[in-house]
Amino acid sequence: MAPGVTNQAYADAVERLHADTTTSTGAQLTAVADEFLSVAGLLRGQPRLRRALTDPSRPGADRAELFRSLLSGKAAEVTVKSLATLVAGRFSRPSQLLDATERLGVDTLLASAQKDGKLAEVEDELFRFGQIVSGSPQLVATLSDIGSPVGPRAKLVGDLLEGKAHPATVRLVQVALEGFGGRGFEASLTRLVELTAEKRDREVAYVTVAKPLSDAEETALAAKLATVYGREVSLKVDVDPAVIGGVSVRVGSDLYDGTILRRLNAAKQAFA
Repeated sequence: MAPGVTNQAYADAVERLHADTTTSTGAQLTAVADEFLSVAGLLRGQPRLRRALTDPSRPGADRAELFRSLLSGKAAEVTVKSLATLVAGRFSRPSQLLDATERLGVDTLLASAQKDGKLAEVEDELFRFGQIVSGSPQLVATLSDIGSPVGPRAKLVGDLLEGKAHPATVRLVQVALEGFGGRGFEASLTRLVELTAEKRDREVAYVTVAKPLSDAEETALAAKLATVYGREVSLKVDVDPAVIGGVSVRVGSDLYDGTILRRLNAAKQAFA
């Protein structure tokens, strides 16, 4: 999220949403999330509307009322109330309203998966799909092509994941196609994996090894990283024979590279 006043606007909207959805089912939260994301799509395509809804010369109550008039009869009251609360806040840039609306949709989707007990499954499916995409240059090019309409790319994602992933996973991948938070497709997927882990109060550790780790090795590594970072760690393991041996671990901006490939490259540089 953007810093400062936008964080407060977002926090107020989340508080409003939580108050109105304490007894909501996973399916009901999914419906609300879809409405948030539909509004995000509207804002993405209408810069003038974003500017009007974030105009600092207009009182927040006036902007919220304008927003209500636009959605009247077109969305559930819980959706309208949460987003009106968001619009009433202060934004330093119109694009921040889009980012906050999109984030609210994502967080609500994750809440729906959590309510259904599927959050860990969604996290793993997002990561595995990212691996499948990165392993296919053609798929990377197709799904990352921001010059092509989202519709056909979303259909392709639906076809690829049909019957193989939780509906929340499919929807989140479609959010990534839009460029979540202004990111590219692959970076969007990575960020969504991390947000899903955060919802589970976990850090994400990206682990690269030459051959698969045993269950015992994964457990030991996760425990060691949990000690370092002060909370549980979700391992995302990528098997890459090119590293030859050893292990590379990235957590946020921290990188621990103990691969044989790194040592060989360091040796080559030393003798260059």
